[in-house]
Amino acid sequence: MPRLTVWALRSALVYLLIGFTAGAILLAHKGMAWTPWAWQWLPVHIDALLVGWMTQLAIGVAFWILPRFGTRRGNVPLAWAAWGLLNAGLALAVLTTLLGWGRSVWAVAQALQALGVFAFAVHAWPRIKPALTAAERSR
Repeated sequence: MPRLTVWALRSALVYLLIGFTAGAILLAHKGMAWTPWAWQWLPVHIDALLVGWMTQLAIGVAFWILPRFGTRRGNVPLAWAAWGLLNAGLALAVLTTLLGWGRSVWAVAQALQALGVFAFAVHAWPRIKPALTAAERSR
């Protein structure tokens, strides 16, 4: 398994844990209102599970499973940059929510995440080829 896939899947599992923890805090607060700050964890819960868990899991598996043409898996440094941008954006989003840094820092975090997804799409685009027709296969 490629090293980027391993790191993306490990990161996805870390964000799954963070997202479930935030969700548990929200659920406990819903059942028994024990702290007023619990609802500030909602953006962490959403971002950690949707971007941290789902997107990183998809990126890790896609890097591993998309077809290779030749011996390389495409632009590997760009794929690593995508992973780095995505995780930097996620970490900044979690810290922004917990430390109350404001909407402008949150926007930067979301932009980093979007750049990470875009970078991975640019990396993966050449690895996706149309299927051959029956006439092309018979040549």
